[in-house]
Amino acid sequence: MRRALRGLMAAGLLAGAAVAALSVAGPAAADAEICEQYGTTTIGGRYVVQNNRWGTTAQQCINVTDSGFSITRQDGVGNTSGAPVSYPSVFVGCHYTNCSPGTNLPMQVSRISSASSTINYQYVSGATYNASYDIWLDPTPRTNGVNQQEIMIWFNRQGNIQPIGSPVGTATVAGRTWEVWQGSNGANGVVSYLAPSAITSWTFSVLDFINDVRNRGVITNSWYLTSIQAGFEPWIGGAGLGVSGFAASVNTGGVATTAPTTPPATTPTTSPTTPPPSGSAACRVSYATNVWSGGFTANVTVTNSGGSAVNGWTLGFTLPSGQSLSSTWNANVTGTSGAVTARNLTWNGSLAPGGTASFGFQGSYSGSFTAPSAFTLNGSTCTKA
Repeated sequence: MRRALRGLMAAGLLAGAAVAALSVAGPAAADAEICEQYGTTTIGGRYVVQNNRWGTTAQQCINVTDSGFSITRQDGVGNTSGAPVSYPSVFVGCHYTNCSPGTNLPMQVSRISSASSTINYQYVSGATYNASYDIWLDPTPRTNGVNQQEIMIWFNRQGNIQPIGSPVGTATVAGRTWEVWQGSNGANGVVSYLAPSAITSWTFSVLDFINDVRNRGVITNSWYLTSIQAGFEPWIGGAGLGVSGFAASVNTGGVATTAPTTPPATTPTTSPTTPPPSGSAACRVSYATNVWSGGFTANVTVTNSGGSAVNGWTLGFTLPSGQSLSSTWNANVTGTSGAVTARNLTWNGSLAPGGTASFGFQGSYSGSFTAPSAFTLNGSTCTKA
């Protein structure tokens, strides 16, 4: 991922360079060269390859093929007791507002039925690097900025480098035994799985690593998988390193809403899932969005601005033309385009005067992005915050 300098312990982290520096190209033809610092292109109609030279001003170039990339030039030199100089990689999902074509990420962990990947690495001698496979997670469906949790799988390392933090033992994950490291780089948590010997090619379950981190108490099922990436973190040299094949898929048992794993302490325990609406209500709606090319997430906050409690709420609104929903959370949502109705869950149906409830969704759009123009709560028109 794009990375920022972290401390003395070496292993990956997200870059602090401005998103405006990102250069996005069209789909790659065979043997397309990228030398731009954050230059990217797409391959296979579904993956993004990025040069991602974040830690040095020295030149780095990659040659992009239909199935991966290779480093053709890497002039940077990093301190092996500090951070690497770059992270050229291929990814699926969303990274600093750049989402791979047709991705279904971010996806809430509780909704993932399977997540698998195949990777083929090409190694060289005489360089200092790790072959780094990154899995990124966040408590929100984040598509930009730094995620709160990074899972790193070190398929290979050459030179005097080590993961962030300190070793916390060994674990068997996805049928292999790993040395596990855990720590923080100051911006996000990192759990690293270090292979005892180089792995060149492997088909495995990404979900097994996510579940292991969850079982360590680092994340919960309410967190979101935002991207899966494979590449290299070079410190010194690296020309000839390459990913000759990459594939990853994340599947769900069906689009469904999911309540947080641990509802708020004030969660009512006796309200039905969809209680009868209490009639008209004075209300205010805040509609906060995160928009990228072709996709968006929205967080909707409903406030009871009247003087009486609302016991059971139904929020109605119309999505602008060209917008469609793919996943929702914290409400029962009916409709994926056009007229949409959101109803409370069991634990968030009571709104005292001044009380609020929030829910969200992810979707796609075409043309110019706009927000719904009006909202109604139990049939009454709401003001927009």
